[in-house]
Amino acid sequence: MTDHTPRRTLTESEAAVEAARIIAAAYRQEPAALPAVTSYRDHSPVPAVGDAAPAVLPDTRAVPQWATGIAVAALGVGLGSTGLGAAAWLVLDGLSSVTLLGVLAIAAPFAGLAVVVLAAGAAWAKARSAGGTPTTHIYEGTVNRHTEITAPTTVRGMFSRNRTEITD
Repeated sequence: MTDHTPRRTLTESEAAVEAARIIAAAYRQEPAALPAVTSYRDHSPVPAVGDAAPAVLPDTRAVPQWATGIAVAALGVGLGSTGLGAAAWLVLDGLSSVTLLGVLAIAAPFAGLAVVVLAAGAAWAKARSAGGTPTTHIYEGTVNRHTEITAPTTVRGMFSRNRTEITD
């Protein structure tokens, strides 16, 4: 807090006393405060609620299984082609006449083979999943499921913010 009242000039002896007081206050050792408790863990057991067995809910994935398989296969092909490229580089490293065009010419068949294998695997997986028999699950007991989706949107100028909240 700043005091804006006009002050009188201190004499030499008053200034020395005030300076000694300020220095003594700056070097005064105050007792350390006890540390505050910042967390607490409750070790009591979680109470059981009801006597019904857990209910199996249907599988609701956002991404189809065949798409996940294709993505994993694409990652595998990418890693495999990286290894093949590294092997080709190690083989051709000692040859001084290797050019970028030569490396691309050698790597192109491997990349083409990888694309063909990926396409065949995706087609095979999709054909297998399409021809299967449907599975029926029968559950006993009542299952109540309430899903509420709230998606407020705020648009201002060129920026927008979406906060989708899904509660069960």
